[in-house]
Amino acid sequence: MANPGESSVAQLLATPGIQRVPSARLELFMLRDFLNEAECAALIARIEAQRRPSTIADPNGDAYFRTSETCDLSCDDPAVAALDARLTALSGIDPAHGEPLQGQRYEAGQEFKPHTDYFEPNGQDFQRFCALSGQRTWTFMIYLNHVPEGGATRFKVIGKTVQPERGKLLAWNNRRPDGTLNPATLHHAMKVRKGLKYVITRWYREWPWQG
Repeated sequence: MANPGESSVAQLLATPGIQRVPSARLELFMLRDFLNEAECAALIARIEAQRRPSTIADPNGDAYFRTSETCDLSCDDPAVAALDARLTALSGIDPAHGEPLQGQRYEAGQEFKPHTDYFEPNGQDFQRFCALSGQRTWTFMIYLNHVPEGGATRFKVIGKTVQPERGKLLAWNNRRPDGTLNPATLHHAMKVRKGLKYVITRWYREWPWQG
């Protein structure tokens, strides 16, 4: 692979059971049962123990733009290290290019309004977030539980809504094939209407992580 911070369509489609969402606008993939029930439960317990209010880059004045809770997960933890190894095998991305694995917890009424995962080049926080490790390349996200009601991820530009299912992985390229940022990756972590929602996210960078 030309860039160790990049995955590829060919790399991901080599995994049995993975599905590419039919769209010419972005590279988006789903894989059910990437993690089993016990693995999900162990990661949920770690999120519960370490959660804090989530934040965003480039504050936009909307105090309710992202209302979840977040935690960073250390690869010194065997359960986290095992997940990191699984993601490396799936993605083909050098783990040195990955940000720390992050867990998120959403209560009823909480959401993350439509956003992209890449950093806006003209944003006030661009230099602070991208000077050392570069732009985000790929996103890998895993739902850790079934949500009784709500909590779907909606990719508005392509009209695709993904329902949370325990162990299901989503992966997408934040850029187009020519390397330019892809606004079609705009997605909305929709409000949880009943119960809780837990996810794990791993973002990768152009250059090795130096957070």
